[in-house]
Amino acid sequence: MRRIKRDDQVMIITGKDKGKAGRVLRIMKGGERVIVEKLNLVKRHSKPSQQNPQGGIVEKEAAVHISNVMLLTRENQPVRVRYAMKEVDGVQKKVRVAAQTNEAIDE
Repeated sequence: MRRIKRDDQVMIITGKDKGKAGRVLRIMKGGERVIVEKLNLVKRHSKPSQQNPQGGIVEKEAAVHISNVMLLTRENQPVRVRYAMKEVDGVQKKVRVAAQTNEAIDE
């Protein structure tokens, strides 16, 4: 299991976009890098194609190392994540919890 998952709200904690928040669009293969919506934008030159007949310079999101993002709670507070075993419907289940508050994240 990963500490950060797709569609999580995260905050970037280092780099040019420090302090900005966004939604995780994708986790790259290997699980060490994430792409955050509308953050860490880079400019790429694109050839003309059928989808983009004009070509030109396109801005797109670049990957950020997973250690440079922190999960945001419902109150928009950045938290470290750990795992704990919680009983859900009479079954022990491994869930993500905020390290400081022990508040379950996945519920």
